[in-house]
Amino acid sequence: QVQLVESGGGLVHPGGSLRLSCAASGFTLDYYAIGWFRQAPGKEREGVSCINGIMSSDNTVYYADSVKGRFTISRDEAKDTVYLQMSSLKPEDTAVYYCATVGRRACPANWSTNWISGGQGTQVTVSL
Repeated sequence: QVQLVESGGGLVHPGGSLRLSCAASGFTLDYYAIGWFRQAPGKEREGVSCINGIMSSDNTVYYADSVKGRFTISRDEAKDTVYLQMSSLKPEDTAVYYCATVGRRACPANWSTNWISGGQGTQVTVSL
């Protein structure tokens, strides 16, 4: 069974940090472009970041303007895991965060809306 699993969410104060993890079962995550998305209550799902698969010759990573300079996406090939390091968190970052495949090898131009198959999400709450 093909499945993505997110972990690492929690409650954090404004200005704090969290690291989310995305792991897969049933397929090798390393070969896919992976996106992080989030959805806050009453809001549309938002593409947060995207990283190419390991077979892509392009190391470009992508971020939504709302998180540039604060979030960092990365992957550990040996662990077949993608991470989202979130720093300087703000209350408006509160949402359920999801990882999803967005492309076979590289992040497409429309990565932020190209959710193919994702996990169940992990809750991130930024509050005093």
